[in-house]
Amino acid sequence: MAVQTPCLHNATHADIAHQLDAGQFFWLDLEDPSPGHIERLGRQLGLHEITLEDALHFGQRPRYEDYPGYASLVVCGVDPGTESGGPLLREVHVIVSGNYVVTIHRRPFQALAELRARYAELPARSEQFLIYKILDTITQTFFPVLARVDDTIDEIEEQLLANPTPESLARIVSVKRDLVAMRRVVTPLRDVFARNVERISDLPGLEVDDHLFFRDLYDSVIHIGDLVDSYRDLASGATDLYLSTVANRQGDISKQLAIIATIFLPLTFLTGFFGQNFAFLTGNVINHTWTFFVLGLGLLVASVIGFTIFFRTRKWI
Repeated sequence: MAVQTPCLHNATHADIAHQLDAGQFFWLDLEDPSPGHIERLGRQLGLHEITLEDALHFGQRPRYEDYPGYASLVVCGVDPGTESGGPLLREVHVIVSGNYVVTIHRRPFQALAELRARYAELPARSEQFLIYKILDTITQTFFPVLARVDDTIDEIEEQLLANPTPESLARIVSVKRDLVAMRRVVTPLRDVFARNVERISDLPGLEVDDHLFFRDLYDSVIHIGDLVDSYRDLASGATDLYLSTVANRQGDISKQLAIIATIFLPLTFLTGFFGQNFAFLTGNVINHTWTFFVLGLGLLVASVIGFTIFFRTRKWI
C-alpha cells in the first residue's frame, strides 16, 4: 500500500518534534547542519554519540553500522554538474529507523532535491521503498559522470592523433583524478550493498517490502565499478598514446635535423677544402672562371642532389 511521506528539508526542531509526535514515517534531509543542530537532533531521535560524531565528520569510507533501533550508513554519489577535476564526490550520511530516514550532506545535492520534491507530491510504494530510492538515487549519479568521462576520453584520443598538446595531457590527468576518486568509494560501497544493506528490512517498525530492491543496488554498484575500471584503462591508454605520439614527433624532428646536417656536411667540407689558400690550388685548379662554377657551385649542387636521391631511396624523406 502506498504511503504519503513528509519530506522535510533543513527542518526546524519544532517540525521534527511534530513529525515524531504524529508517529508518521518521514524523511529529513539536512544540508550542512551546524554541530548544535546535530546535537539537538540526536537528543530528539535518541541517537548514539558515535553516530552524532560521524555525522559531523565527512571524508569517511562508505560503511554500514547497526545501533539499537536504527542503522547508520555512509554512502557516496557524485555531482554531474561538477567540472572534471573538481570536488566531484558527494558524501551522504543516512540514518534509518522504523520512524524516519535522515540524510545529511555538506554540499547541495541536486539528485536528492529532485527526489525529495517528487515524493513530497506523490506517495511512495512503502517506507522501505523510499529508503531504497534514496540509496538508488545517490548511486545512479555515477552513470552520467561516467558517460561524460567516456565522451571526454574519445575526444582526447582524437586530439592526440591530430595534434597532441600539453592541454590534452592535462585533460587526461583530470579524468584519471576523477576516476581514482570514484574508485576509492565504489569498492567499499559495493561491500556495503553486498553484505549489510538488506539488514535495513529487519529494523523494528519499518514497513517491509521486497528485498530484491536492495539487491538491485549491489548490481548497480558492480556495474559502476566495472565502468570505472574500463575507463581507467582507457585513460592510461590515452596517456601512453600521448607519450608515444610526442616521442614520434620528436623523432621526426630529430630525423629532419639529421638530414639537414648530413646535407650540409659535404657542403662544409667542399667550401673548406677549396677555401684553402695553397699555391697549388690558387695557381693550377681555381685560377679560371669555369672552376668556380664547376668545382665551386657544381660540386655543392651535385652533393645536395645526390643526398636527396639517397634519402628518398631509403624512404627517410
